[in-house]
Amino acid sequence: MSASAIALALLALVGCSGDEAEPTSSGASASAEATPAKGAEDELTVVDTAHIPGLREQTTTDSAEGGVDIELSYPRIPHAEPFADRIAELAEQDGRDFAGAVPKAESYSVDWQVSAAGGNVLAVRLIQHEKSGDGERTGYSTYWYNTESGRTAYSTELLDGQGRLEKLDTLVKKRLKDRDGVDTASLYPIAELYDSVGFNPDGDLVVEFDEGEIAPAKRGRVHAVVPEKQARPLLSSFGKRAKKAAVVVTPGFEITKAASAPKDSEAEGNVPGMLSTAPDDVDCQDADSKCIALTFDDGPAGRTPEVLDALAEHHARATFFVTGVPVREHPETVRRAYAEGHELANHTVHHPDLTSLGPDDVTDELTTVNTLVRRETGYSMDLMRPPYGATDEGVADVTEELDQAQILWSIDTNDWRDHDAGLVSKRAVKSAKPGSIVLMHDIHDTTVDAVPRILERLDEKGYTMVTVSQLLGETKPGKEYIDGHPSESDPSPTASPSG
Repeated sequence: MSASAIALALLALVGCSGDEAEPTSSGASASAEATPAKGAEDELTVVDTAHIPGLREQTTTDSAEGGVDIELSYPRIPHAEPFADRIAELAEQDGRDFAGAVPKAESYSVDWQVSAAGGNVLAVRLIQHEKSGDGERTGYSTYWYNTESGRTAYSTELLDGQGRLEKLDTLVKKRLKDRDGVDTASLYPIAELYDSVGFNPDGDLVVEFDEGEIAPAKRGRVHAVVPEKQARPLLSSFGKRAKKAAVVVTPGFEITKAASAPKDSEAEGNVPGMLSTAPDDVDCQDADSKCIALTFDDGPAGRTPEVLDALAEHHARATFFVTGVPVREHPETVRRAYAEGHELANHTVHHPDLTSLGPDDVTDELTTVNTLVRRETGYSMDLMRPPYGATDEGVADVTEELDQAQILWSIDTNDWRDHDAGLVSKRAVKSAKPGSIVLMHDIHDTTVDAVPRILERLDEKGYTMVTVSQLLGETKPGKEYIDGHPSESDPSPTASPSG
């Protein structure tokens, strides 16, 4: 059988009926016929760079916070410059997040492989090497590129929406269930965890996780292979084209024309696994709405999952103002809160009175938590709460620079002072009105005990429990917000020793 016949037979097998047809003008050409890809069944396909004329490697070096060395290597392919620029931008952000989040960070470097080059699709798999005083670990991210639109896609965009990502998450958990050392309970359908997804030569979907992400780092690379028959219904139209490109080798692959209107700034609201903190299922700006925002400071803590259980039972959302050490201690809870539609917001690393610090120290307190949360969820927080409600012009200047609004409160349950579940519940509900922002702390057992009763009573009163971003709508960085009705004349919040 000829090489072209083999390729056609393979495409018929893995492409399957119902796949979107290849665009009539892909902007790519090949000097020879495609042949089936080869490789290991538990690995993403790898394209020999000799098949891509004009490809060159670019390497950049830099130094991040604390003198951490960053070295990035990535491919530049003729007429795909937006792709190279975008993956360089994403890799640099990951390196700086590593430097800012890991106390003993030493160096960060990135290698690469081309995983697909065919039709109008490219894919590059980045291999990230992190070195710190606690050892070394390797991570993986795979990005996909549409040569016609000029848009770089995340791995989750191979899937047809959030529902399909959730189904993939279920399949992956089943396949990893009996793997030694793998904690499937820490795995959630979010883009940061599913950031390296591709295909093996048979068209099966390969999902791989960073070392130390859902298993101890010494366990090495953790991966799951979802058979093509199970994966096929989960794919988006782009994912189907990506699979066709990945399972063949296209000698002499060239992009004959650059995209006329590159779209490198992704519409993240449409990316599976990147979840909105202000979904439009309720309009809190409607005069007849009864929205209220429950907020929890200083966590996550050991019993925060119980708070999440109660919120889920009542179909309620909340905002968690998290601090540095607890995020490091309970990363799986941070992931879960984000995955279940709650909002994560910044409450500093060490809970200081920010008005007593200089601008650089305020910046350090906030940026460290930003990096910690982004490394776990991929989410960049745009809200913060100053500890004790203590703020001034200097704090406002820093938060404006960091694109974060300051969120205070209109109802203080004083749960830090009175460890009485009944009293906390009464205070949270008694003063409630549409637009209220309620201050609580999920580090206190009595507060956790009070949450089910609070939710039940607010439900009975017809309230909808929402995130702060849902309640307020668009916020302005640096500005202070006390409740959801800024036009009303509300007193300033009383300082809370553990707020």
